[in-house]
Amino acid sequence: MANLDLDSPYSISAEQIEQFRRDGFIKLKNVLSPEVIQHYGPIITSEVYRLNTMHLPIEQRDTYNKAFLQVGNIWTKNETVKEFCWGQRIARMAADLLGVNGVRMYHDQALYKESGGGVTPWHADQYYWPLSNSNTVTAWIPLQAVPADMGPLAFARGSHKFEAGRELAISDESEERIGRSMKEQNYPLEESPFDLGEVSFHYGWTFHRAGRNVSSKPRAVMTIIYMDEDMRLIAPHTKSREGDRAAFAGDVEVGGLMNGKMTPVIFHRS
Repeated sequence: MANLDLDSPYSISAEQIEQFRRDGFIKLKNVLSPEVIQHYGPIITSEVYRLNTMHLPIEQRDTYNKAFLQVGNIWTKNETVKEFCWGQRIARMAADLLGVNGVRMYHDQALYKESGGGVTPWHADQYYWPLSNSNTVTAWIPLQAVPADMGPLAFARGSHKFEAGRELAISDESEERIGRSMKEQNYPLEESPFDLGEVSFHYGWTFHRAGRNVSSKPRAVMTIIYMDEDMRLIAPHTKSREGDRAAFAGDVEVGGLMNGKMTPVIFHRS
């Protein structure tokens, strides 16, 4: 069905690729059709609520768990979600932006910011990833439009080249320290809303955050993390990276290609 197309190419210009590499992120409109979102969104949402294990009231949670309901590896539990995550369109875009021949999926992750959900503190995703280089990108895929009051993802432009703060997990400390650094370094903040079908891509080391959801509806977002198909596993020297290795690369040797059963090649140029 053409209106449920997940595979056709999306044209990214040389200027947009240059912008992504300079800024550390890019937001692109009309990546997914309303029909695709209408079809897959409710299925992803039902799986998120089925698999979610966080049942404390928001006011009883810590900062990390106030930020969102977080459910990963949904592609392994539902064939329709797998179909969505293995779509060639977004995977090809990730390869184009990174400038690589192919990409593996590191994992999927739904991030549902409930009504009343707190800020997502400043952080860089790759803090959590035991990966050998920075050829990584997160596709942030809203399943509805994200106006300002829902807490759209916000980026510090150019911050993927700034190393201080990379050692910080998502926390009150990261929000304070990285937020202060971004201001001191004069990295411009991009925090505009997302239109329906708009998708952002950011490097694993790009610093980003999101505001509170003060709307009456949950902010439903699916993410897919892609990496260069030639990525290797490095020794996980923190508890967070040990957890990621166990979850996504338990069958991969340190120093080996990230070619385990959880990290398939999603797109490869023929």
